[in-house]
Amino acid sequence: MFLFLVGVTLAFLMDSRERKGLAPGARVLVSLKRAGYLFGIALLFRLQLWLFGWPYSPWTDLLKVDILNAMGLAVAVMSPMAVFRTAERARLCAVLGLVIAGAARLVSRPDLSGVHPMIRAYIAPDFFYFGFFPWASFVAFGMSAGSILRLARPDQVERLMEWAALLGFTLILAGQYFANIPYSVYPSSDFWLNSPWLIIIKLGVLLLILAFSFLWTQHVVRERWSWVRQFGLTSLLVYWVHIELMYGRWLWFWKENLTIAQTAAVAAGFILLMLALSVIRTQWKNWRLLGFWLNWHLLHPRRAFGD
Repeated sequence: MFLFLVGVTLAFLMDSRERKGLAPGARVLVSLKRAGYLFGIALLFRLQLWLFGWPYSPWTDLLKVDILNAMGLAVAVMSPMAVFRTAERARLCAVLGLVIAGAARLVSRPDLSGVHPMIRAYIAPDFFYFGFFPWASFVAFGMSAGSILRLARPDQVERLMEWAALLGFTLILAGQYFANIPYSVYPSSDFWLNSPWLIIIKLGVLLLILAFSFLWTQHVVRERWSWVRQFGLTSLLVYWVHIELMYGRWLWFWKENLTIAQTAAVAAGFILLMLALSVIRTQWKNWRLLGFWLNWHLLHPRRAFGD
C-alpha cells in the first residue's frame, strides 16, 4: 500500500509540474529531489533504530534496505517518466510495472554471491529486504493509477472507481488461476518471493481497497471525521513510532509471552494509542492557539460590567 500510494503521489507531482509549464528536465529534477527526500528519511529512520538499540545493534543495521529505501530507489529510477505527458505516463508505467514484476524471477536466477550484499539487497528479491524487484512494480502501478486519476474529470471518478473494483476482482482471479497451473515459462520460481502472479493478486487487492475507500468516504463518511482518514494524514509518523515500539526494546516483557486474547487486547490498545498520537500531531497547532488564548484571558481578565 505504501509503495502504491508513493507512486500515486509521484504521478500527481509530475502532472502538477507539467500543468505549470515546467520543462521536462526540470520535472525530472523535481522527482529526483523527492527520491532524495525519501532516502534522507530512510537514513534517519535506520539511524534512530540503531541508536535506540545500541549497544546491541550492529552498525550494519544502518544499511538495511527497508521499505523507505525501496521507495527512494524506485522513485529515482522512475523519475525519467516525468518527461512524458500524463496520458503517456499512465500507459508506460502500467507496462513498466508488469516488466518489473515479470523480471523478478529472472533476477533471482543468477548467482549473485559475488555482488556486495548491500547492492544485492537493493536489487534482488529477498524475504528480509525490499529489493527493487519486484517491489518497485507497485510504485509503477501507482504512478499509472495516479495519472489516470489526474486525467479523469470530477464527474468521472465514481465510474472510474467502479472499473477499478471490477479490474481488482479480475486480477485476483487471473493471478490465482495462472499461479496454480502446473507449468511455467520460468525454469524455477518461488510464489512468495518472486512470482509475478503474487504481484498481480496484490495489485487486485489494492484496487479493491482503493475503490472501497473512495465509496466509503464519498457516500458514508462524507465530511465527518474518520479514523481511517486520520491515520492516512500521519502515516509516516505512525509507521515510524509503531516500528520502534513493536520491534524495539520498549515492550520486551510482553514479547512471546501473551495469550491470543491478551495479544488481541494489546493490539486494540496499541491502535488506540497510535490514533491518539495521530490526532495530537494534526491538532497540535490548534491546541497551541487555544492554550495561548486561554493564557491571555487568564493573565488579562476583562473588567466586569459595573466595575
